[in-house]
Amino acid sequence: MVRTAHEVEPRPVERARGAQMRVLIGPEDGAPHFVTRVFTLAPGGRIPAHRHPTIEHEQYVLSGRMRVGIDDEVREVGPGQAIFIPAGAAHWYENPTDEPVEFLCVVPRTATYPTEWLEDGPGVSR
Repeated sequence: MVRTAHEVEPRPVERARGAQMRVLIGPEDGAPHFVTRVFTLAPGGRIPAHRHPTIEHEQYVLSGRMRVGIDDEVREVGPGQAIFIPAGAAHWYENPTDEPVEFLCVVPRTATYPTEWLEDGPGVSR
């Protein structure tokens, strides 16, 4: 199977502002172990703080710059940088720039995807 991100219909990210996700490769494609997704975070966009108790994330920034919070650490990341979010770590994303951000996110394929939201919505910039 080969597909481009723009062949997949984007879905809004729950509780986020200006964020969309596309599942590039997942269970519907027969992938037995991982789900590969691409996120787009619009200028001013924010995904509020949350955690997944049993699910790690591996991410790679394709374009744009954003801030990512992982537990008590805040980093600015850009193209070519990889991010590891351990299972159970609180994390959030925001795009304070005038350009959209795109990043890949690979997670293990699981029967459920438990999410604990730590903020009600996009909230205030950190």
